[in-house]
Amino acid sequence: MAYVDGFLVPVPKDKLDAYKEMARLGAEVWMEYGALSYVECVADDVPYGEVTSFPRAVQVKDDEIVIFSWITYKDRASRDEINAKVMADERLKAYMADMPFDGKRMIFGGFQPFLEK
Repeated sequence: MAYVDGFLVPVPKDKLDAYKEMARLGAEVWMEYGALSYVECVADDVPYGEVTSFPRAVQVKDDEIVIFSWITYKDRASRDEINAKVMADERLKAYMADMPFDGKRMIFGGFQPFLEK
């Protein structure tokens, strides 16, 4: 089974185009280094829950939108190897220095699938 990195990001609505540009480059770079898939999704039906929700998780503000994304890899070792190459890639350095979102509120993590159909 594959390995999955998941992300939840609050993006200012006025920076959504810049985020999409960054995501397109990110997809190109991750896939070039061996990721199996790269998916970015804009929130469409994510109500603000009373106790918990996607918007609450990243403390989304009125002028922001939630992005949910994931990258798949062959396995954890491949993920670690690919991410090391991605983080060193010069094409992404400008975005790392000036991200079009608040990275402090980004939620991310690696997941080992247990069911896949």
